Amino acid sequence: MQKNILIIGACGQIGTELTYSLREKHGNEIVVASDIREGDQPLMDSGPFELLDATDYDALEEVVAYYEIEEVYLMAAMLSATAERFPMRAWNLNMNSLFNVLNLAREKKVSKIFWPSSIAVFGPNTPKNDTPQNTIMEPSTVYGISKQSGERWCEYYHNKFDVDVRSIRYPGLISWKTMPGGGTTDYAVEIYHKALVEGTYTCFLNKDTSLPMMFMDDAIRATLELMESDPEDIKVRSAYNLSAMSFTPEEIAERIQKHIPDFTIDYEPDFRQAIADSWPSSINDGKAQTDWGWKADFDLEKTTVEMLTQLKR
Repeated sequence: MQKNILIIGACGQIGTELTYSLREKHGNEIVVASDIREGDQPLMDSGPFELLDATDYDALEEVVAYYEIEEVYLMAAMLSATAERFPMRAWNLNMNSLFNVLNLAREKKVSKIFWPSSIAVFGPNTPKNDTPQNTIMEPSTVYGISKQSGERWCEYYHNKFDVDVRSIRYPGLISWKTMPGGGTTDYAVEIYHKALVEGTYTCFLNKDTSLPMMFMDDAIRATLELMESDPEDIKVRSAYNLSAMSFTPEEIAERIQKHIPDFTIDYEPDFRQAIADSWPSSINDGKAQTDWGWKADFDLEKTTVEMLTQLKR
């Protein structure tokens, strides 16, 4: 039996690629894309699209009823760097959109939810290396506070109302298909564009700032694998740690220089450095591996080859 799927925030960095992947897997008409603004033309043309404000419960409920939606992927959010400039707008978007979707599920109007968390839930007192699934959090950013609060609410709605909500703490994500959207790890996408076009890059983080990262293909695959897993296998209803690789700006620059020898980088850290300093350097995702068989495919070298090859085209 077909399950109609709604993606909220379908025009964002993750949402765009998730929309294409779900449409390829289930069929274009089954997957309804939505966002507060229109996306690029190929996305708009590939299947049904609705202009939708995720903080408007009535509008969301109407779309869910009209398309007989079973599963919701809530990808709408204001990311870390942007949220620091607009804290109340970020809190309103990030939290109210989640409550709207959780309440739809509580009322049995949808049956399954994916909501992304982030390594931003961790804070300066979190163990920085091999950060465990359960640990001190204490986030110090607006984005991190909203994501940690969201994790607690997801777990609460699951325990109290039996809502089937699933989540991943995404690390920094790297993609050639879409430009980043205001995150602290965005340098790891920008650097490839600048290397090819200008041959040089000024990084907004220090050269030795190590952060957990993941190629987008792995992130999308993890999301789909989690959503397809048997509910009995999903032991964590807050959010799963997820890991692929960790590297510094200096290390990514060295990888690029293997392919573009004349590439140069310099460093001018800005306000995002303090955000990065509060996050882990590496993540332990043993729980995701054990519960639903997660395993990353892309390391830094494979990611670099793929990014440079695809962007050249």
